[in-house]
Amino acid sequence: MKILIRLGGSVIATPVNTGLIGKYVEILKELKAKGHKLVVVVGGGALAREFIQIAKELELEEKDQDDLAISVSRLFAQLFIKKLGKISCEKIPLSVEEAVECFEEGKIAVLGGLKPGMTTDTVAALIAERIDADMLIKATDQEGVYDKDPRKYPDAVKLDKLRFEELPQVLAEKKHRAGIRQILDPEAVKVLKAKRIKVLVLNGYKPENILLAVEGKNVGTLIE
Repeated sequence: MKILIRLGGSVIATPVNTGLIGKYVEILKELKAKGHKLVVVVGGGALAREFIQIAKELELEEKDQDDLAISVSRLFAQLFIKKLGKISCEKIPLSVEEAVECFEEGKIAVLGGLKPGMTTDTVAALIAERIDADMLIKATDQEGVYDKDPRKYPDAVKLDKLRFEELPQVLAEKKHRAGIRQILDPEAVKVLKAKRIKVLVLNGYKPENILLAVEGKNVGTLIE
């Protein structure tokens, strides 16, 4: 199975959770040993947003804010690459093409952001499109997709299944901005919807959820 795993910075990097990173590395090794082909896109979390804020205070343009956040996400990707060793490509892909090349070599491609104006969600979606992924798994700080933001509304209800056409009803942001925070970036949704790539949004604090998702178990929210 061809799998794109999008690891939210809110999970592994807010604050940095070395224990969780280690568990994810073991799960990636297990999935590869079972014959799955993998690409992992890592977010920068609170540290990335901290640098965005610093850039704002220095009155830097949004492009420069994005550049700093991308650098942070690549640091976290590098941690995974160092820990995975030779089963990864041992360098961070700096383009969709480099990620696909690594993937086609049978190694685990791990990367962060690519360029300003493009979130790591969109990076994940574009690569998933190129490799014709069987699924994209988004490991986040929530149990799945809710009918409204659970951080603001205690009565928010988790949805087990959604169609891409229904996502605009539950997503607040309609366009990219530096540091955007929601379950899926709107640009990523466009790509995934056009290709009808199955998406699973799940609780990333439980790395075993990745295994359950790959096994087809009922976990998180399924979007298709």
